[in-house]
Amino acid sequence: MRECFELQDTDAGGRIGELTVPRAGVTVETPALLPVINPNLDTISPRRLADEFGAEILITNSYIIYNTDDVRERALSEGLHEVLDFPGAIMTDSGSFQLSEYGEITVTTEEILQFQADIGSDIGTPVDIPTPPDVSREQARDELETTKDRLEIAEGVDVGEMLINAPVQGSTYPDLREEASRHADATDLDVFPVGAVVPLMNDYRYDDMIDVVAAAKRGLGADAPVHLFGAGHPMMFALAVAMGCDLFDSAAYALYARDDRYLTVRGTQHLEDIEYFPCSCPVCIEHSPEEVRSLSNKEREKTLAAHNLHVTFGEIRRIKQAIRAGNLLELVEERARAHPTMLDGYRTLLDHADQLEAADPVSKGAFFYTSHESARRPEVLRHRERLERLSVPDTLFLTEGDSDGPETYEDAWRVKPPFGPFPRALSKSYPLTAEVPDRIDDGALEAAAEGVARLVEENPGTEFGLGHLGWPAAVLEGVPDSVETIDLTKEHR
Repeated sequence: MRECFELQDTDAGGRIGELTVPRAGVTVETPALLPVINPNLDTISPRRLADEFGAEILITNSYIIYNTDDVRERALSEGLHEVLDFPGAIMTDSGSFQLSEYGEITVTTEEILQFQADIGSDIGTPVDIPTPPDVSREQARDELETTKDRLEIAEGVDVGEMLINAPVQGSTYPDLREEASRHADATDLDVFPVGAVVPLMNDYRYDDMIDVVAAAKRGLGADAPVHLFGAGHPMMFALAVAMGCDLFDSAAYALYARDDRYLTVRGTQHLEDIEYFPCSCPVCIEHSPEEVRSLSNKEREKTLAAHNLHVTFGEIRRIKQAIRAGNLLELVEERARAHPTMLDGYRTLLDHADQLEAADPVSKGAFFYTSHESARRPEVLRHRERLERLSVPDTLFLTEGDSDGPETYEDAWRVKPPFGPFPRALSKSYPLTAEVPDRIDDGALEAAAEGVARLVEENPGTEFGLGHLGWPAAVLEGVPDSVETIDLTKEHR
């Protein structure tokens, strides 16, 4: 059992947790954003990140510090917290990013971990190999073996109370990602970043990103805090949290500001194209787009970076509230409508509904059916799988309406799309209290038909009837031929 991470609440694969960082003497509530700080730049100061934006943790690059003489000497003599003037937890990267970008670095895992410990980092990172997407399986395998070796080396470095990251690599091969995460989970390391996913996000490949994270999660225990390396756009946070990510880091707030780009939860806009700010953060309340455009380059960059941070931290808080309220997937579905590739990501998330179901609470707030994707949610899968637990009579009528059916049936159960059949005594139980539109789509009906088929399959000795409200022929094809079907809309004419 990992003592540094404790779960407080869950919804789908998302969770609110507490990451204890002993060297910093703080506990970080997750999901959490780690703003990236370049020690050689000063867009938004670390102190301001803590005081104004509520940042509990940030990340900086120890390899840059290591190779910058004056900063290195200050960090060694004064400590990283003093140099950055930050009261929370500080994570440091190792130079693996530079390795992936430039092909080589001049430091070993032992050296950089010891350096991170010496400058007072609270969470350090070994030098893993960030294998990019779509490489050959042979390359992914070879580089994964190197990363695994370096994690084992990291276990042997005496770093005191500093936590250590155990990056999970494997490119776009789910089996390698799962293997990597099982190996990492078996070490005594502490935090588990899913690495080398930035190219996927840059190319809007959110479906592939979800498959990668899902594979990594399969090999990690529930007590393993998961960091999605390089993920900083608020548009995709809810999706990634729902798949089980706890920590996010990115310099996007500053990089986008430098390019006059304005973040929203629906995407990114160029400042020159904005006539009205659609946001109520302090920056947008106090400035008009024209006023921000008129600022000097440096002031405009700082102002946009502040807005970008307000939006980003605001989305993290919104996600936490959604987990508490039990409606995280409703938020994910809302965000999925912002971009076609986000919808691909959400649909891929639902491909892993069985994996999400294992962590999803049995009872929570209202279930809102808002699109045919809702028919694939973990709650629907769970209901269908638990039908086998129910005791049924020798003859049973399943009714979408209020009819008890022909007198030849001993009992009548309700059928509610997308869940399917259930005893009337469960009508007030979650998720059967779901809010479903009157104009139901075929996706919900097909899911209900699958539920009927599952109940019939589990009870071969029972005679079933089904009363439906005008289900299309294509939907009824999913109902076993042995079931007598009655169109109740025709019965009432």
